[in-house]
Amino acid sequence: VQLVESGGGLVQPGGSLRLSCAASGFTVSSYDMSWYRQAPGKERGFVASITAVGLNTNYAGTVKGRFTISRDNAKNTVYLHMNGLKPEDTAVYYCKARRGISTNYWGQGTQVTVSS
Repeated sequence: VQLVESGGGLVQPGGSLRLSCAASGFTVSSYDMSWYRQAPGKERGFVASITAVGLNTNYAGTVKGRFTISRDNAKNTVYLHMNGLKPEDTAVYYCKARRGISTNYWGQGTQVTVSS
């Protein structure tokens, strides 16, 4: 079982990035998938999620309206589309897969830096 994030990088304020989370060893459509982020000196916090059933989405208030989570079952990949990026969005972004109350998988993270 593996989750591999990619797509991070350096972007100017107001710019956009698309993060990808490619899964192997399991099917993302059977799991609730989420994105979290951790800035230096801060705890890891929730960003966005999409449910396995119904494709219901949920967002942290700080990113609502700017970020969009989506899923491509054919590619077994989850995405985080980020628009209107701000310096405070700078963090390592992690992908998480959850099934039930005891099964959680995490990726290794991808760095996003928003700076001019």
